[in-house]
Amino acid sequence: MTSLNRRLFDSQKFRAEAAAPSAKPPVGILQIGDGNFLRAFADWMIDVTNGQGLFNGRVTIAQPLDRGLADKLQSQDGLYTVLLRGLQGGKVVEARRIVSCVDSALNPYADWPAMLARAADPATRFVISNTTEAGIAYVEEALDETRCPQGFPAKVAALLLHRFKTLGGTAATGLVFLPCELIEANGSNLRQIVLKHAQDWKLPAGFIGWVQQHNHFCNTLVDRIVPGFPAGEADAQFAEQGYDDPLMVAAEPFHLWVIEGPRELAEEFPLHKAGLDVIWTDDLQPYRTRKVRVLNGAHTASALAAYLAGVDTVLEMTTDAELAAYMQKLMFDEIVPCLDLPDAERMGYAKTIMERFANPHIRHELISISLNSVSKWQVRVLPTVKDHVREHGEAPAALAFSLAALLAFYRGRFDERGDYVGARGDKPYVIRDNPDVIGLWAEAWRAWEKDQDTAALVERVLGDVRLWGEDLKAIPELADKVARPLETILRQGVRPALRELLA
Repeated sequence: MTSLNRRLFDSQKFRAEAAAPSAKPPVGILQIGDGNFLRAFADWMIDVTNGQGLFNGRVTIAQPLDRGLADKLQSQDGLYTVLLRGLQGGKVVEARRIVSCVDSALNPYADWPAMLARAADPATRFVISNTTEAGIAYVEEALDETRCPQGFPAKVAALLLHRFKTLGGTAATGLVFLPCELIEANGSNLRQIVLKHAQDWKLPAGFIGWVQQHNHFCNTLVDRIVPGFPAGEADAQFAEQGYDDPLMVAAEPFHLWVIEGPRELAEEFPLHKAGLDVIWTDDLQPYRTRKVRVLNGAHTASALAAYLAGVDTVLEMTTDAELAAYMQKLMFDEIVPCLDLPDAERMGYAKTIMERFANPHIRHELISISLNSVSKWQVRVLPTVKDHVREHGEAPAALAFSLAALLAFYRGRFDERGDYVGARGDKPYVIRDNPDVIGLWAEAWRAWEKDQDTAALVERVLGDVRLWGEDLKAIPELADKVARPLETILRQGVRPALRELLA
């Protein structure tokens, strides 16, 4: 079968959407990150906007590591397919698009001069990145202007220095950084570390002032589930579209990009005008709170109970009658009413999240969601519990049940390999969390094994500030609303406890 390349693209002999050439002046975008997410998120959005004649973004993708996809992207002339599948507005969506906005790909470790040249190109205006959450971190290293630095912020500092030296330190030569790493204040943190490197390297005050005054480091929030290459059905997809594409990436239809930055930048990067869910704002926090409380909070509050009830994926959870009823209760009776947003906005977002959970094309394993559940519950669920208490004077029943399920999930023993292992029926599962946290759970459950006093276990665990950062026993009725279902879970199982809650 024909491979995807520029010749095929120009022939239009394929079955997929694609953008026509834009008449607008090209805008240079340097993308540090070649993974599935950015290619199915930022590059897809740029391509859609190009295709509507609103923009002419030309992307250079740079590998963030010395091993990556640059050679494969180059072999396909920067082209690849994004396959969107899922539910949207109650309708099944399946669409494929050849993304053609990537004009080159490079490995900065093998060709640092090419990376410097792109950074110093006057047409380059935006820098998009996704180097994982660990990428925006300070790692001390010396400056060698002839070699690619190892750390991502060090790369940015070196690229900015070369641009400053080549083009001068004016407002017009500044860049706009749009980091997509999943950490809070990603842009602010990147800026801080870049300046730290500049100080370490004893760079001129003029350069530091230019970085501070004329370069924008925007905080962003990104959201789209991107499962990646559809390996199990690749041949069928290739036959359908009429060409091979080993770089194909599958994603859900939902997408959200919230950018905290000056509104005038939105006119330079007009993705929102293409009907895409891109929001420019001067305050990112309400959107972050919405995502953390609703999407992440619902995951955390339901996953452990569902796993102990015998299901393995989010999709299975939505099709199980009892678990679906539990999710509806915690989402619409407890989480959504505590969001400080207009009714239509919070209800619409919650319904969208429930639709995303039911996407039949995404296999999201509950056991993977269980990683570090203690800190996740503290960040994603506890604030809603507190808001509910302020409004109603007592802890919410369904979210308290989620804490009971968490306690039951963390009941385990150390095996011969040193793993802390729980049991779902006769099948073991590894409980993954910080070693100190695991030690506290092991100690608490050993004490319970001696006296079988569930109320005492709950008092001990909820009162341990090392787990939660505070004493959860102070929350009205929370301990009692955790102890009762936990006792049922331990004696009879999760499903009888769920039935009691839903009754």
